[in-house]
Amino acid sequence: MPLDPSIKSVLVIGSGPIVIGQACEFDYSGTQACRVLRAEGIRVILVNSNPATIMTDPEFADATYIEPITSEIIEKIIALEKPDAVLATLGGQTALNAAIALFEGGILDKYGVKLIGADIPAIQRGENRELFRGIVEKVGGESAKSVICHTMDEIFAAVVQLNYPVVVRPSFTMGGLGSGIAFNEEELNQIAGAGLRHSPTSEVLLEESILGWKEYELEVMRDHKDNVVIVCTIENLDPMGTHTGDSITVAPAMTLTDVEYQKLRDLSIEIIREVGVATGGCNIQFAVNPENGRIIVIEMNPRVSRSSALASKATGFPIAKIATKLAIGYTLDEIQNDITKTTPASFEPTLDYVVVKVPRFAFEKFADADPRLTTTMKSVGEAMAIGRSFSEALMKALRSLERKEAIFSWPQISEQEKANLLVSMKIPTEYRLQQVQKAMWAGASIEDVFAATKIDPWYLRQIQIINEQAFALTQLGELTAEKLREAKGNGFSDNQIATLRGLQEEDIRRERHHLGIRPVYKTVDTCAAEFEAFTPYHYSSYEEESEVKPRTTPAVIILGSGPNRIGQGIEFDYSCVHASFVLREAGFETIMVNCNPETVSTDYDTSNRLYFEPLTLEDVIEVVHAESLAGPVLGVITQLGGQTPLGLAAGLKAAGITILGTSPDAINLAEERGAFGNILKEQGLTAPEFGMAASQLEALTIAQRIGYPVLVRPSFVLGGRGMEIVYDDAALGGFITRATDITPDHPVLVDRFLDSAIEIDVDALFDGHELFLGGVMEHIEEAGIHSGDSACVLPSMTVTPAQIVEIRQATEKIARGVDVRGLINIQFAIAENVLYVLEANPRASRTVPFVSKATGVALAKAAARIAVGSTIAELRSESLLPASGDGVAKGISVKEAVLPWNRFRRSDGRGVDAVLGPEMRSTGEVMGISPTFGESYAKSQIAAFGPLPKSGTVFISLADKDKESGIQAALGLQECGFRILATEGTAGFLNKHGVTCVTVRKNSEGTGPMGERTIVEIINSGDIDLVINTPVGRGTRQDGWAIRTASVQRSIPIITTTAGFSAAVEGIRFLQSNSLSIKSLQKWLG
Repeated sequence: MPLDPSIKSVLVIGSGPIVIGQACEFDYSGTQACRVLRAEGIRVILVNSNPATIMTDPEFADATYIEPITSEIIEKIIALEKPDAVLATLGGQTALNAAIALFEGGILDKYGVKLIGADIPAIQRGENRELFRGIVEKVGGESAKSVICHTMDEIFAAVVQLNYPVVVRPSFTMGGLGSGIAFNEEELNQIAGAGLRHSPTSEVLLEESILGWKEYELEVMRDHKDNVVIVCTIENLDPMGTHTGDSITVAPAMTLTDVEYQKLRDLSIEIIREVGVATGGCNIQFAVNPENGRIIVIEMNPRVSRSSALASKATGFPIAKIATKLAIGYTLDEIQNDITKTTPASFEPTLDYVVVKVPRFAFEKFADADPRLTTTMKSVGEAMAIGRSFSEALMKALRSLERKEAIFSWPQISEQEKANLLVSMKIPTEYRLQQVQKAMWAGASIEDVFAATKIDPWYLRQIQIINEQAFALTQLGELTAEKLREAKGNGFSDNQIATLRGLQEEDIRRERHHLGIRPVYKTVDTCAAEFEAFTPYHYSSYEEESEVKPRTTPAVIILGSGPNRIGQGIEFDYSCVHASFVLREAGFETIMVNCNPETVSTDYDTSNRLYFEPLTLEDVIEVVHAESLAGPVLGVITQLGGQTPLGLAAGLKAAGITILGTSPDAINLAEERGAFGNILKEQGLTAPEFGMAASQLEALTIAQRIGYPVLVRPSFVLGGRGMEIVYDDAALGGFITRATDITPDHPVLVDRFLDSAIEIDVDALFDGHELFLGGVMEHIEEAGIHSGDSACVLPSMTVTPAQIVEIRQATEKIARGVDVRGLINIQFAIAENVLYVLEANPRASRTVPFVSKATGVALAKAAARIAVGSTIAELRSESLLPASGDGVAKGISVKEAVLPWNRFRRSDGRGVDAVLGPEMRSTGEVMGISPTFGESYAKSQIAAFGPLPKSGTVFISLADKDKESGIQAALGLQECGFRILATEGTAGFLNKHGVTCVTVRKNSEGTGPMGERTIVEIINSGDIDLVINTPVGRGTRQDGWAIRTASVQRSIPIITTTAGFSAAVEGIRFLQSNSLSIKSLQKWLG
């Protein structure tokens, strides 16, 4: 039966900000859902707090609400928009939990709205571990032995029958948050205690450990006529004990016998029927004991999941799109396969290639975090590669990560090192596979490695084959065409071959091209080439026949941003997708090159052609070559995907490839300190004083000349890595001792740090003649906090009209001096009424999506058009830009960063420090938009999981330099009726200035003689509603650290800057006297 006629409008619930465990795969699934619904003529209403996604662009829904995803807000939206149905299976755990809350609060019944995709009983059967266990038993499957507990006493009683190690899993959390494996009583106390706190129902499940078993996932879809298809089987290379999001995964499964596969298949079909997911996709996870083949069902997600995005990209079967069609009444046999155009969606995909996904981590951002991989997901992104063999796909995936350490290498390894490797690989960490490869290169046997890691011997044999190939390459004698072709077929890069032969990468490439050995491009077609494929979705392989079709329209190649990471996330994918859309409208063909399976850019219908390839110089040169043979190529756009494509621009230009937009030389000009300093001098602009030091003595001399505080950093890092702000000689000396590799080649930069300056972020467009100022954002946190972690507001609140004019002139001078074509992002600081230029990046920045939504001007689209030669004047006449003037903010928009502190623990189980600094650590962002600053800030805090309290007790502890600026805010809290606690120094100061506060003991002072509790004990007992703690220099950090980690562990909102403190007071004032307003983005932009 086709479309359900009772559904005229649908409310889609998005997944909110990007956090570890729930990343942009839900932007991809949500975007597909909105497209499908609108194509069917259904009115789409969307709620999602994340401005960085394509899905919250005004053209993807009829009414887009960038609002916090809470029952209170969703009820207001339902009352206003009156949708017929709610779709909650495409927004991850956030949307499912929101749907359950709407149901339990009686809101769905009150407004007569039905839930489509999965009903509440089905969600509960899938998510509630006890109900699910009953279902598994009913269909003849087996679950791990387990006990459900609600208190620590029950937990200790349960362990007696299960024995150590036990797995702890809290209910209703995502990405394994709060879960872990306990090997003894002390660990159990720590993990289970945290688990009870993280579970919204204070419930945890203890289960027998199945560490070391093989782990599989099946993606299953079912329609209301009970047709069921298995879309994809995914095998985890890492055995049980590592969260599947942190494992290397392979599709199709490689080591299942046919009998085992049929068993998993039958179980999956029985389970999805019994759970009652009537329309849509779900993901079921299994563990198989390698010794006897015993199968255990681990869990299911009754929704589209992270693995669904991977399965969609791996098979070309668009799970989210089809799930949406099923939810509105279609059946699988009525839906056409987009790729073959002849087969229905009830045909199961068949793969004639291998897909490997590898996770990307960010441990370097959390120096004190425990690096072990456990059942709590810690990776921030992933890369996927496709090859004709496992080794080819694996080697491509590893180089897609853009991490030197991830790529296999073949050094000399001593016996002692080999023995060490065999010990260290027992504990799963980020580079375990590399340890395995090196140990096997040094002669470790498959049996030794299997005993240490429990990685299936089939995979170990594949790694052995790669090592044998490497050994063959080191042998003397010429590199024959046959040898070279074999190595390329196994996935070796030119660089790896060059290293093994003791040559340069260019030598190998020249020789390879001379011999005519180049990759051909195969197609992902869902059917192993049984039917013709109509969508050009390609991957490279060293075989005979190319499947790239000729074309006549000029093409533009867009380089994506590779795997998500902290500092380069979905915001850059957003700009690439915008470019593809606008250039297709302008009559060009667009070709996307990217290797991130989670994003909209790698959807097969975003661009005319998609190449799923690593973003390395070699791989991109080959794609450009293949496309140049197919038809005219205008050039390559590198300025939209963040640092990854920018890093390739110079190499591509040297290879004779046209770079569209800002030239690589101009980019270099802005990145190189000396050259950029000269531009500023010529234009009469001011930058903070700085110097470069090649020794400790030089650094101290420079610091004394400039004056403390200074910002110090190694001169060759990005994303704020390794930066610190120091206030005296001793601290500077300490930094330099830690940054040991300070040499004339690797100097340290010492900048004057503008203490308590206002930081400004500007996004602008320049076409060589005219400047368009997109937006002037003011950071809420003062200078010194990385712009990616700082909350910011548009329009700026304290900048005067005269200063705006000055900022505009400075922006134009810099854009002209650097010779930008397209986007430029500049960071300024205003201190004592002087405008300083901090840095300029001639590329799309991470604030582009936020500015575009706040002002209604699609900056990335305009930048892509400028790159192919349009002028700002032409874009104004086409209404892509406003007819006159600059970008104007509609309403007041606040962007807030979302930080992943709760995911990381130190090895001793204590939390990592939640203090902001010059190094970026946030994974995602949210936006609040409303008529006043107080309300927008309050909304941004709710959406970023730190909602401000309306009443209760606040604890304040300010560093000496912050005490003055904290008085007004503290008085404000007192007027709002809060009870204020403070430690001795802060309490004395505040009392003197008219703020009544109670003195409490510091953590370092310990419990008092009469049993007076310390501040950390008070926080742990849940008696505090908001914590304000500004950190002191490095010395007395311990007290503050204990306070901040205790707050994070108890999910109490914590603010670590005085500017954030003042903003919070404005937010609280608003919340006390008003209820939150809602308004769709379409109405704001009018």
